[in-house]
Amino acid sequence: MMSISQIVKAQVDPVVLFDAPVQKKVTDRATDIEKTIKREVVKCQTLIIWTDCDREGENIGYEIINLCRPLKIGLKIYRARFSEITYDSAVRALSNLTQPDERVSAAVDVRQELDLRIGAAFTRFQTLRLHRLFGFDSKQIISYGSCQFPTLGFIVERYLQRENFIREPFWKITVEHQTDNNEFCEFTWERNRLFEHQPCLMIYDMIMDEPLARVMDIKSKNKSKWRPTALDTVEMEKLASRKLRMTGKKTMDIAEKLYMKGLISYPRTETNIFPSEINLNPLVQNQISDQRWGIFAQRVLNDGPRPRNGKNTDKAHPPIHPIRYPDGQLTDEENKLYELIVRHFLACVSKDAQGDETTIKINIANENFHASGLIIRERNYLDVYIYDKWSEKELPHYELNQTFYPTKIEMIQGETSPPQLLTEADLIALMEKHGIGTDATHAEHIAKIQERLYTKMNSDRRFEPEKLGLGLCEGYDKMGHALSKPYLRAELENQLKAVCEGRANPAGK
Repeated sequence: MMSISQIVKAQVDPVVLFDAPVQKKVTDRATDIEKTIKREVVKCQTLIIWTDCDREGENIGYEIINLCRPLKIGLKIYRARFSEITYDSAVRALSNLTQPDERVSAAVDVRQELDLRIGAAFTRFQTLRLHRLFGFDSKQIISYGSCQFPTLGFIVERYLQRENFIREPFWKITVEHQTDNNEFCEFTWERNRLFEHQPCLMIYDMIMDEPLARVMDIKSKNKSKWRPTALDTVEMEKLASRKLRMTGKKTMDIAEKLYMKGLISYPRTETNIFPSEINLNPLVQNQISDQRWGIFAQRVLNDGPRPRNGKNTDKAHPPIHPIRYPDGQLTDEENKLYELIVRHFLACVSKDAQGDETTIKINIANENFHASGLIIRERNYLDVYIYDKWSEKELPHYELNQTFYPTKIEMIQGETSPPQLLTEADLIALMEKHGIGTDATHAEHIAKIQERLYTKMNSDRRFEPEKLGLGLCEGYDKMGHALSKPYLRAELENQLKAVCEGRANPAGK
């Protein structure tokens, strides 16, 4: 089977590629593995598939099955289900062997064939056409992918929103008060802002004519800051991007290494619910020797770990969590990601932060203003989760119906701001929301559109489309083809899910 780059260089009509036969062949680098499997299976009565427990792993499992079945009549075939590389996990999997799921494998075959046909045909068409029209470097492949283009489309759409944004002026009124004890308080206008100057000026003049402020309401209530939910792949990628400045691809590469070292659970999961059968105590116990979070881990053990669960489960893998404490050297990047996973896990199984929030409302010339303050009583998860902030803000003491003259009253002019370009965390969130790719492939698609010079990351670590990427999206949009929109790929992902669940025929009949 030719690669897409070989197809582009071959003398092939792009239209033919939609119907050309597809063959699966062993790659050159995997021939030794093929020989080993063939040699060993003839000596066996049972084959157990130990590939990763996701769609791709199930598909690889069936490649092995299809290779072995013709060589050994009556071969018994089982599937080991596991989510971590530990002795206990292996024993548990062997004690609970299941059957491989051909429906899941079939869904991967469907996706691979569609991606190959569509990608090859459109890539060849684009490359030949644009080389002819614009004289691109003959070695440059102008690829199309049904996940790549919607991903690029999100970047282009935000870029154009920013470029076409028209700033609007607005006006607002602020009130400041410095008490006799030199305590400071700033009050926010309940109207927030007005987009017309004259009405705002009239209100400001009315306030300045009668600038006496009266305290109309004082409310205090308990306030909780929720600890994070259990960690799934998308959230890990977003956190690593925001807090560690790692790309999604780098994050997944490092997570895979940590998994292979037996330090964390399987890093490709859509689950943010810890199943009840997982004993969390030993996982917390493993962390008490660390100087950075060991004391906090002991506190969690004393209280009993209670995870805050989300709402999603892929019924294949638990949330990402630490399995054991490293007994060897980790690289700097491995250590940072491992630390993030541990801190997130300990925060998830601890307690919400607790505080007291006070809101004071005042009235000046029939205009309402308010100020809010916060006192943190119990930091709880914040003691370990350095990626969250909850800032205290202490208010001066006021009494109900108290009157005072503000120290400063100002009418301030501002203007609306354009939306920011997308960060990688923003982009991953959009891909997840619209069903573009999977938790396991988001990072690959983002890396691919950068590799193809369709987009770049600027100095602020935000995505800007390159001229080629912008031109491709705008060109297809002007032709009335919504190839850069997420709808087509999202629908395909829904259909693949239906194949996995047996609700749809992979042959499309």
